[in-house]
This record gives sequence, structure tokens and C-alpha cells, in this order.
Amino acid sequence: MERAAQGADGGGGSNSSSRSSSRATSAGSSPSCSLAGRGISGRSAVAGLGGGGSRSSPGSVAASPSGGDGRRREPALEGVLSKYTNLLQGWQNRYFVLDFEAGLLQYFVNEQSKHQKPRGALSLSGAIVSLSDEAPHMLVVYSANGEMYKLRAADAKEKQLWVTQLRACAKYHMETNSKMMNQVEGQQKNLVHAIESLPGSGPLTALDQDLLLLKATSAATLSCLGECFNLLQQSVHQVGQSSHKPVASENILGWPGPKSHSTEQLKNGTFGSLPSASANITWAIVPNTAEDEQALQPEPNSGPELVLSEDEKSDTEDKEEAELGVMEDQRSVILHLISQLKLGMDLTKVVLPTFILEKRSLLEMYADFMAHPDLLLAVTAGATPEERVICFVEYYLTAFHEGRKGALAKKPYNPIIGETFHCSWEVPRDRVKPKRTAPHSPSSQEHLIAEEPAESYKLRFVAEQVSHHPPISCFYCECKEKRLCINTHVWTKSKFMGMSVGVSMIGEGVLRLLEHGEEYVFTLPSAYARSILTIPWVELGGKVSINCAKTGYSATVIFHTKPFYGGKVHRVTAEVKHNPTNTIVCKVHGEWNGTLEFTYNNGETKVVDTTTLPVCPKKIRPLEKQGPMESRNLWREVTRYLRLGDIDAATEQKRRLEDKQRMEERKRENLRTPWQPKYFIQEGDGWVYFNPLWKAH
Repeated sequence: MERAAQGADGGGGSNSSSRSSSRATSAGSSPSCSLAGRGISGRSAVAGLGGGGSRSSPGSVAASPSGGDGRRREPALEGVLSKYTNLLQGWQNRYFVLDFEAGLLQYFVNEQSKHQKPRGALSLSGAIVSLSDEAPHMLVVYSANGEMYKLRAADAKEKQLWVTQLRACAKYHMETNSKMMNQVEGQQKNLVHAIESLPGSGPLTALDQDLLLLKATSAATLSCLGECFNLLQQSVHQVGQSSHKPVASENILGWPGPKSHSTEQLKNGTFGSLPSASANITWAIVPNTAEDEQALQPEPNSGPELVLSEDEKSDTEDKEEAELGVMEDQRSVILHLISQLKLGMDLTKVVLPTFILEKRSLLEMYADFMAHPDLLLAVTAGATPEERVICFVEYYLTAFHEGRKGALAKKPYNPIIGETFHCSWEVPRDRVKPKRTAPHSPSSQEHLIAEEPAESYKLRFVAEQVSHHPPISCFYCECKEKRLCINTHVWTKSKFMGMSVGVSMIGEGVLRLLEHGEEYVFTLPSAYARSILTIPWVELGGKVSINCAKTGYSATVIFHTKPFYGGKVHRVTAEVKHNPTNTIVCKVHGEWNGTLEFTYNNGETKVVDTTTLPVCPKKIRPLEKQGPMESRNLWREVTRYLRLGDIDAATEQKRRLEDKQRMEERKRENLRTPWQPKYFIQEGDGWVYFNPLWKAH
């Protein structure tokens, strides 16, 4: 490339002056040469700017992003800028090259190394370039991926040159991406139309497995690309709002996302049923009903029922779920559904097929999170507030493995309003002990056992579906001997995410230790069903918190989702902190369904393997002694046929429950009779058990 560019009038600076100036070492210095093509229009040069330190490409190339022959052969702009590195190194001179065609801002140690691998590069598609008052002649480049370059030019004129060029490049590539997305959307619509126009019979039909796969994956891919593009735009907009001088709103480009006729029908609930390879497997789209909301709605009840614990027997049901090996006829149903769904669509409007269901209700799944009750009861045995909060974090992290029954992605029955689940656990006293024992703890434990001669603690559990819209489940468990109870309400919200489904667990729980006067407020992570076209698997994700206002202790738990490239699955990290002293007392890392390592502030460590922890079986009444709205009795026929592998019969039983539910719901609407839960009372935004331990004592 030429060392210096000619001026618009044929004159201009010499090569020697450019080389001499480029060796300057002051902050923000750059080559001193004239700008080629003064008055050049287009995206890669600045009209009306004469002089300045950086070099621009000749006007014939700079007039358009692709140059005269369709390819840009030279950088649009290059020169020395000062880059802020960190507090220790401060500002350092670096040689920057703007590659307009690639949409990249690259930098090198110096001009001589520009033909080597760059030290760094920033993508400019969707980037924000703003001015800053932090330092003289400073500009900031915010990339859409979150990276940021703080740069300084030699003077105001050169700063404006770089700002204008960078903004032009960012806008051009944003516009190009938007146009490409619209083109891809049009092509995908043509593809879907061509497939759906095929005859219903013959050698090649609209239900051909390969065509359904193509239709589904193209729709999901387009949705994912659109979501990524929208996230990029949101990032640009947020950075623009927070920067000192936001870019004009016209640079925030929009792509509305795919809009297909079938998608709108599905969203609005007017799509009656979708064709499948098996005439016996249909999809019913029910407007304004919660997903899988089945069964007869009971008449307004007369209040809580007495559940006799002596009737409960140890649970002997098979807890293992068969793999969801997607059979060909089932695959066609899934493929067709995916091809109709829109990214972010609320799945509570879609009734899912029976063959993906787990053989238990969501209410029972919450009970299975209590599979290690000895760890829960051990929280009260902690000698200090620090010990108790760490014990609770240990219980919390070990609960998800058994509650999820491993990583297999099947969906529990969505409980209907009025559905309940009851069970209990007998916990041997010798298994309830603090995991980190203070010097005086053993004597206090011995004293406790001496005073209470019973061999086991009793932990009782009750859950109820209290609302349809939104679908809210509540559960409560208590141990009177240990004066401990948990009250939780959860609203589950499902969304379609391309090739996965996300379920948010909105709500909170409160663990109360009445003996210590402590309350621990906690939240729950989101769950994701991945690879729904092959062998689905489950992972947890999101940040949750545990807080005790009285003691000042809190915990932050992060469930890490697997990165797109590489990385481990099922990772979890946690920190337990004493907020008044800002001291971290415990750190945890590992896998929520594998090994967890606890590191305490005194240097001690402990490893917990969730796969080898002893499981305490719950006790539940036999079906013949359960009420009509108790989970296992309510779903008994669906469960029986699922065990037999008779999907058609299970689907028919499910349909009958759905029909009865809708009939009872209409009846209540006509009578304007609100539903009254049996065991839980609404208080503010939450729900509490009607007779909790903290009110009874």
C-alpha cells in the first residue's frame, strides 16, 4: 500500500513526512499525512476532511465497500492510536487497521508487524462508536459482543475521521445482516410452501421424514438466527443509551423475525390438529389453557382433609424412566410441531403429546427434591449461623439430582387446579447430624437424643395446584420435632427456544428454623430440555439466591449452562457470604448431578458425591385410600398405559381428563365462582400453608 496518499488537488504530503511522524511516541500520536480523496463520498472515507494523521485508501477504492472490482484490496483506514490497556500499563500506542470489507478493527504492536497476526480484533457489525470526555481526543468502540476499546487520537480532526469511518462500517454491516436475514426468511417461507404443497399420498408427500426434518430444522435455525440478531440489536441499543453521545436511532436497525401464517395460527390457538405419520397421535392446540391441564375440576371443597400417616406405606414404584428413543412416528409429530413454533412462544398454549410425559405429576417431582431429608434436618443441628447456612446450601445443591431422576428429559404431568400430593419420610435420628461440628455440638446432639427417645423424625409433605392462570404450585413440609418447615410457591413458565425448551421457575421458598428464629429465603433455577429432536437431556441454568436477614448470611448459586462450543455440562458454583463483614465463608464447585467440592474459609475441604448419597424413600398411601384429586390416583390410568407402552390408550385417557377439566372450568366461569384452594391461602404475591408450624407454636 502507498505510504502516503495524494491530496484532492494533486498535491499532498510526502512519504518521508509520513514515516517520520509515525515514529512519534506521545499518547495518541499517528502518522502525519494527507487524506486521499478529499471530498470522497460513501462509507469508507470522510467528505471534507483534509489532513489528519491516519491513512485512507485511494478514492477509487474507498467510494464503495467492495471497491471498483467487487473486492476491497486495501484497508479503509490505518494508523497509530493510543489504546487504554489497564491501570498498570495505562495508554499504549498501537497500530490500528480498519478492514471495511470484513467489518473488523484490528490492531498490531506497530506498523512493521501489521502483516503478522493481529494482537486483537473487534467486530464492528452492530458496534457503537461514541466520543468520551475521559481523556483528550478519546473515542470508545463498544462491540455487540460486549468487548470495548478505549482509544485516543492525535487531535480532534483525526478523532472525527476515525469515528466517522468506524460508524459507517458498523452501519453498513448491520444493514447487510438485516438484508441477509430478510432474504433467508423469504427463502425459508418458499421452502415450507413447497413442502406443504406436496400431495398427501404418493412417493413423496408432505409427511416425508426427511422433508419434515428439513422443515423443522430450517424454522428453528431461522428463529435462532433471528433471536441472535435481536439480542445484538438490544446490546447496541443499551450501549448507545449508556454511552456519552448515543448514536442516532436510525443506526439501530430492526428485523421483525419470521412471521409465517402457520405460526400465527398456532399462537392464536386456531390450529385444530397437526398431521402426523400416525393417525392416532394428534396435537391439540387449546387457546388460553395451561399446557397439559387435564382432568376434572372438583367442586368447591369443604376444607382440608385429614391425611392419616399410619396409612402411608414405603413407595415401591419404579423410579426409572425409559429413554425417550424417538420412534419414527413420534419424530414426525415433533418435527411438525417444531416447524410451526416461533422462538420465544409460550408453550402453555400447546398441549404436548403423551409419549414425552414422565410417569409422575409435577407435584410429586417437588416431593422427590426432598429425597435427602437427613441433610435438610441437619440444618437445625448446626451450632452456629455459619454452620446452618452452609448445611442448607449443601442440602439445596444435592436435591436436584434425585428430583430430576438424572439427566433424561421427560416432562412430568402438568397438575390441574385442585390436584394434591401427600407423602412423608421417616428419618433415623442417627443420620441427622451437622456436617461441620463445632466443639460443643456433640454434647448438644447427645442431649437432644436423650430427651427424645423416638427412633425417627417425621417429615410431612403436602403439595397443591392453586391456580390455572398463571399455573402456580405450592408445597409445604414440616418436622415438628425439629421445629423446621418449608413453604414454597412456584409458577412454571415454558418457552420454545429453537432446538430446546426452557422452563422458568418463578417464585420463592422459605425455610424456617423456629428454634433459632431464622428464615432462609431461596429461589429456584430454570430448566432446559436440550436436543429435542434426538435424545433429549436436561440441564439447569441461572443464578439463584439464599438469604437469611437475621444472621446476615447469604449464598449465591450459579447453575452454568453448557457453552455452544466445548465446556462441561451440569456445572454449578456457589459462594456463601457473611454480608456484615463481607467475608466469604464457603465456596462450592462441581456438578449438581455429580461431585461437589466444598472449600471452607479455614482451608478445609469436603467432597460430596450426589450419585452415592443414600435416598430416603417417601411413604405414600396406597391408591385405594387416596382421594380422587390426589396425583397418583388422578393420573393412574394414564400412568398405567404409559407403563404398558400403549401410547394411544394413554392419550385417550389424557383426552378424557382434559374434556372434563374444560367442562368444569366453564361451569365455574358461568357461575362466577372463584376457585378456593384446599391447603394454601394467598398472602400478597405469595401463598402460605393454611396451618403452618410457625403459627401453630
